[in-house]
Amino acid sequence: MEILTILETLEDVVEKSVNVPVVGKCLIDKEEILEIIKEIRLKLPDDIKQAKWVKEERQRILLEAQKEANNIIRDAESKISSLVDEHEITKKAYEQANEIISNAQKNAREIRLGTREYADSILNKLEEILADTINVVQTNREELK
Repeated sequence: MEILTILETLEDVVEKSVNVPVVGKCLIDKEEILEIIKEIRLKLPDDIKQAKWVKEERQRILLEAQKEANNIIRDAESKISSLVDEHEITKKAYEQANEIISNAQKNAREIRLGTREYADSILNKLEEILADTINVVQTNREELK
């Protein structure tokens, strides 16, 4: 992430600043710090856009999985109605249809769970990165005060 690199640069600038004895403060180049903060502001929207994309992608995958499950169920129901003509065939058709519906529902659940886990892991990672970034910025702001 570019923001982390920029924050490391900010950290380096603060660490390399001249210490003022007795007061426990340091002198920093105001222009350099402001330039680094400007870079952070420019890069932050990219991370926010990425989080939005992850959210939209998760929703798209969930909708796609639901459509696929509905298509499988519709196909199974269609197959059931075509086998209704004869008794023995009807009995087997109901068994197969129930099995197909059960499998379709199981597959749909698995797809939804996998999609949610994937989206959650992406969002969790992004949340960790943003939390780290916020902590570094807050720490640096506290040090600047």
